[in-house]
Formats: sequence, C-alpha cells, structure tokens
Amino acid sequence: MSERIRVGTRSSQLATWQATHVQSLLQHHHFEAELTYIKSEGDIDLKTPLYEMGVQGIFTRTLDAALLNSRIDIAVHSMKDVPTRLPEGIVQAAVLPRASFLDILVQRETIPLELLKTMPALIATSSTRRKAQWLHRFPHHTIDNLRGNVNSRLQKLADSQWQGAIFAAAGLDRIGLRPEAAISLDWMLPAPAQGAIVVVCREGDAAMLDACRPLNHAATALCTAIEKDFLRTLRGGCTAPIGALAEIKEDIVYFKGNLLSPDGREIMEIERSAPIAEAAGLGNLCGQAILEGGALRIIDQLHKI
Repeated sequence: MSERIRVGTRSSQLATWQATHVQSLLQHHHFEAELTYIKSEGDIDLKTPLYEMGVQGIFTRTLDAALLNSRIDIAVHSMKDVPTRLPEGIVQAAVLPRASFLDILVQRETIPLELLKTMPALIATSSTRRKAQWLHRFPHHTIDNLRGNVNSRLQKLADSQWQGAIFAAAGLDRIGLRPEAAISLDWMLPAPAQGAIVVVCREGDAAMLDACRPLNHAATALCTAIEKDFLRTLRGGCTAPIGALAEIKEDIVYFKGNLLSPDGREIMEIERSAPIAEAAGLGNLCGQAILEGGALRIIDQLHKI
C-alpha cells in the first residue's frame, strides 16, 4: 500500500493513546499510518448527562461520519461507546486484545470501603449503569453527575467535595493516571465491551480490512460480541444500566449479565456458560431469558427517562 492509512480519532489523551496504539500496530505490520483528529459532540457538550442527549453513539458518530465521507480510512473507538448496530456502510475491522474490564473508585481522600458501607457519601459518575449498581449496593449514598474526558474528570474530583468518582480501569491504566489507592470494584458488572478497542472501516474496503485483520483478537471479538448481543436484545443503548461480561476459561465461555432500574432498587441477573463452538448466541439467549423473566417493566422505565 503506497498511501498512508488515515486513522481517525478524537483529540482527548485517551482517544489519542488508543489511535496511536493502532497506528503502531499497523506500522508493525508494514502499513504506513497517520492520525487525523476529529472533534465529536460528546467532547463539546460537557454538562448534559449522556442519557439526556437522546443519541446512541455520541462519542462515535462524528468519526463515523468522517469515515463515510472518506475524510479518514479507519476509526478507532472505545468499544463500549459503540452502538449495538453500526451505521449503514460501516463494518468492524478488528477488535484488539482486551485490557481490564473493571470499574474502579478513585477517592479524593482515602476512606476505607468498610466505612463507606455505613456512612453517607457523595459519589460522582455520569453512567446510569454505574449509578444503578452503586445505589443497589449503597442505597444511602447520593450520585452526582460527572462529565468530561478522563483528565478533566480527575481534576473535577480533586476540586470537589465528592468522596469519590467511578472510572473505567482501562482508561486510567492506558494513560498512566490510575492512582495507587484506587479501589477495584470487582463486584460491579462492566459495560458491554468495556476495556476493548475496536477499529472500523467502510464496508467493502478490502484494503483496510486486510490491513486490520492481523490486529484482530478472536477471543476478545467473541466475548464482546456476546456482551453487545445481550445489550441489543434488551433494547439498551451504550448508556443503559445494563452490565455484561463474557470470559473464556478452558474453552468454555462464561457469561454474566444484569439489568437494573435507574434507582438501583430492582435488579435482574443471569449467568450461563457454553463451549466456545456453541457460544456465539449466548448473549441473545441470556437477553431473551431476562425479557421472559419480566424485564420489559424495567426497560419501559428506561425509555421514559
């Protein structure tokens, strides 16, 4: 390939890290690549909670538009931000090996988790999933909205009266900003595809599909597809209070999923497993089981928000 691959990215530190990582992987496989920066609506509006914007793919659609308009050749996304159905004309080219899928609590001042269980606390997050799961476990706490990129959220926490804020571990790890005292929330089910990076390109672009094929990690692609299928079956967008995690252990895929009411008072949970060869439909199967168990009542609440 004689021309450089134009790698589309947002300009935040984390997005740039992810795109630079993809650029390096392409160069390792002897493809020349350069970064092209595209500003997204999700970066511009830092005050409105994501669930009030009423749009799926708020951090991805501007990049996708640039891709469809041939301003870039591929786009790099945090996979958890990608809608359950890609825009027409765009296809998944590669899913990179997954980093940590965990959520973590970053505190302004260190408070033992045991103490947080009994004391009132003000915790910050804009994620309805994190809010619902946190309130389910700590119903005596209050949740404040926190928007912005990773760097600005950390600064807002430092300048606030919050006891802590919830972040994705992978984001802080990738740019070296995870505090040593951060608490891993291993009881909190992550967003579908959290910790994974996806590369997309235009449908039918054989050159880009060939260039990205060596970057694809089959196990991560399978697990994240199962998680996204669960989300799609429950008619949830990337901001819904739905958690999902698929893991492969000794050729078996183990899946956990949950759906919560926005206030965290109601929860529906499911766990299933299947051999790798039979696991492709696991997310849809679990989603259907949740629906048959009465999830529509909770889902209807979400659509009224």
